[in-house]
Amino acid sequence: MTAPSKIPSPAHRAVRPGRTAKPRRFPVSDGAPVEVVEDGPSLAGRLMGLAAMLTVKPTLTVGSYAPRLPWPWGIVDFAARVLRPVPGTVRATIGLPHCTAQLVRAAGVLPADGKRAVILYLHGGAFLTCGVNTHGRLVTALSRYADSPVLVVNYRMIPKHSVGTALDDCYDAYKWLRETGYEPDQIVLAGDSAGGYLALSLAERLQVEGIDGFTPETPAAIATMSPLFEIDNEARGDHPNARTDVMFPPKAFHALVELIEQAAARRIVDGRPEEIYEPLDHIEPGLPRTLIHVSGSEVLLSDARKAARRLAAAGVPVEVRIWPGQMHVFQLGAPAVSEASRSLKQIGEYIREATW
Repeated sequence: MTAPSKIPSPAHRAVRPGRTAKPRRFPVSDGAPVEVVEDGPSLAGRLMGLAAMLTVKPTLTVGSYAPRLPWPWGIVDFAARVLRPVPGTVRATIGLPHCTAQLVRAAGVLPADGKRAVILYLHGGAFLTCGVNTHGRLVTALSRYADSPVLVVNYRMIPKHSVGTALDDCYDAYKWLRETGYEPDQIVLAGDSAGGYLALSLAERLQVEGIDGFTPETPAAIATMSPLFEIDNEARGDHPNARTDVMFPPKAFHALVELIEQAAARRIVDGRPEEIYEPLDHIEPGLPRTLIHVSGSEVLLSDARKAARRLAAAGVPVEVRIWPGQMHVFQLGAPAVSEASRSLKQIGEYIREATW
């Protein structure tokens, strides 16, 4: 994937001049991440992990041995349309240049008018699947706890499109928020799994070129759940959790890399195939403060700790909260799983603090 500063994007309306930037409200990191280990898991959390091990993991095991077959990845989000929204939830579809987004707010949350905080949510699904329907209840809960509207991006996905096009769509969604009237310090980038990669990559792109190609911008914060922070699978494959993860078989990430490389090779940028972009190799001082929630039992604990070390070394305030015995993105289990609700509440409080 191409570096953020080199990824082309369509023309947009001019963004209105910003108000005077407010001073940052948090200290510079002392070079070490804050790591907190939570309690658990509860019985509900264990049962959710068991269900994933008996259903999702076998499916991914089969798929990882034949990743190039035309698997119906889109059916996951389509099937999730049967999940009814939480009562009182307000949803609106937003048109972006190459995809759609959904503006979600929980009951009692004020509309997205550019005057208060807003969350730009980048859903997970290995860049392959999921969307606004699979993540609808999670996003609604996050909106309630953060007391903010949430813009969920239905970005284009592999294997038809490259990861670079997904990042372009997230960039377009951020521009839409700015054109709506939001300032950078009112916008929080949030996401789970592959959405963590997109959130960090987007922050780095904004740090280099902003939205006009000249003026760098820094959103208020990044908040992630079970984030995938790098495409390269070497460090992740050697992690002890690679053999015990209740959702992902060891070969799954090798298959994902194969699909990402295949999609990148088909997209030509500046006369060359798209390069695979690794956000952990482009961390610079001045990135937004970052919160990471991750299971202590999943293989992406490797990504979380590696990212935290590099961000803290660059002076970026970063906090990692580890939830033992949980499955990947266990927050999807809220409200049935008490730890999922507690995690989302903590993330909501973090977002309110960052945008106060």
